[in-house]
Amino acid sequence: MRILVMNPNTTASMTASIRATATAVASPDTEIIATEPLWGPESIEGHFEGYLSAAAVLDRLTTLDFPFDALVMAGFGEPGREGAQELLDVPVLDITESAAQMAMMLGHSYGVVTTLDRAVPQIRDRLLTAGLLQRCAGVRGTGLGVLELEETATSAAAGAGDRTPFEVIVETAREVVRDGAEVICLGCGGMAGLQERVSAELGVPVVDGVAAAVKFAEAVAGLGLATSAVRSFAAPRPKRIGSWPLSTHLSLSAASSPRNAEFSSQTSGI
Repeated sequence: MRILVMNPNTTASMTASIRATATAVASPDTEIIATEPLWGPESIEGHFEGYLSAAAVLDRLTTLDFPFDALVMAGFGEPGREGAQELLDVPVLDITESAAQMAMMLGHSYGVVTTLDRAVPQIRDRLLTAGLLQRCAGVRGTGLGVLELEETATSAAAGAGDRTPFEVIVETAREVVRDGAEVICLGCGGMAGLQERVSAELGVPVVDGVAAAVKFAEAVAGLGLATSAVRSFAAPRPKRIGSWPLSTHLSLSAASSPRNAEFSSQTSGI
């Protein structure tokens, strides 16, 4: 079985971390391929960047030239999953719903620890749309930017006398437990791989969305199931879409305007 894991931002080092977590939990006969869009934001911290990322991810999926049996979308609370379900004929799982679904199998209520506070409403909306918000005890931001999560591997990352990013995550998760959560979900793909360390600090189960989605993907694909295409996620109707896929029309070297976002062309795992 081959599972494609898509990091929704263009930070290759984060793709590598996500790939490592996915590979660690995958079955021995499962091949993990991890990649990121060819263009788009280096991190996603808001609706604007989220919708840019959704388009970039769909663009990347349109241009892939190798087969896979399931897709895991590694953005927590990000849009675009439904578009991928229309585009592909394999199971599509996102880490938001996968983490919450697994957490509800382990406790009566769960909570989410994420990055910036501005991400909280976006995650709550995603859980509400998925019908998973009722058993959520709370969603809390750590105040950490997505790229700051890269520092969790270094104990001195925050500077002498300051809390490290990992300590901030643990303290925020402890507050969510006080709010009534019996299980914690790590609310960002950049937190992949921290679940055991956080669980050891708190004494409660901690679910990493990347790991949960990979195991669900193995189960769904292993049962020969895929997204229903009879109504909501039917294939897109044939029509002209100007300059699509965008990556075939972009000249990365020409993207030099100071008003434009900075583009990245690096990929991983392919």
